[in-house]
Amino acid sequence: MSIFFWRTKPIPVVELKGIIASRAGALNLRSAGPLLERGFALGKLAGKRLVLAIESPGGSPVQSDLIGQFIRRRAEETGVRVTAVIGDVGASGGYWIACAADEIRANPMSIVGSIGVIGGGFGVNRLIERLDIDRRVYTAGRNKARLDPFSPEKPEDVAFTRALLDDLHGHFKDWVRGRRAGKLTRPEEELFDGSYMIGSRAVEAGLVDRLGDVDGLLREMGGTKVRAAWLRPKRSRGLLRFLGRGAREAAAEVAEIWSERPQLR
Repeated sequence: MSIFFWRTKPIPVVELKGIIASRAGALNLRSAGPLLERGFALGKLAGKRLVLAIESPGGSPVQSDLIGQFIRRRAEETGVRVTAVIGDVGASGGYWIACAADEIRANPMSIVGSIGVIGGGFGVNRLIERLDIDRRVYTAGRNKARLDPFSPEKPEDVAFTRALLDDLHGHFKDWVRGRRAGKLTRPEEELFDGSYMIGSRAVEAGLVDRLGDVDGLLREMGGTKVRAAWLRPKRSRGLLRFLGRGAREAAAEVAEIWSERPQLR
């Protein structure tokens, strides 16, 4: 009777989709936290199971880690088993979040991996010289204007940035090593070089456990009569949803991509 009872409960599926960034409208702990809280609460009533539907190319290292650590804490506190299912893409920060699950599945053609860090920007110092513009900046602190795009690039700034990226990359590698311990089948220099692969190759490499999709996983968990409780962030309503939201999000995503801040992308 008890088994029949929990199988009638819908299995929670939390959608984690989009660029990972601290800004409003992006995937971050502020937007995903309440969904995950609800998912774990429902998961305790549904055989202690929770599904994460991941669609993300990555973004902020900090937000990726915050979400990943949040998932692990709640999983350990509740005893709920978490399965991540990667759709079109679960790369960089998206893969970081997937590693928080107890099991990872993906489509054979999903984009997976990209275990690396990127940062950069533009240098326009020669442009302002041609325009006969003087750059005036005053700082307290020798390196406060480090990587100023209006000034010539300095070797010491490049060395500092590379060291910073290496530190972040080290945290990423440690997280994957810990979460995928005993499962990785390829040399680390191949897996951690920042490149990505399709889902079928990711299974062979140990980055993914099995191939599959959300519907197949749910049927495996609860049979043909299984019900899913999809938990998604609220979308804006009305005419503004069509007039402004797409342009605003596109502009914000371009800004994230070209920001000098290191990104898991």
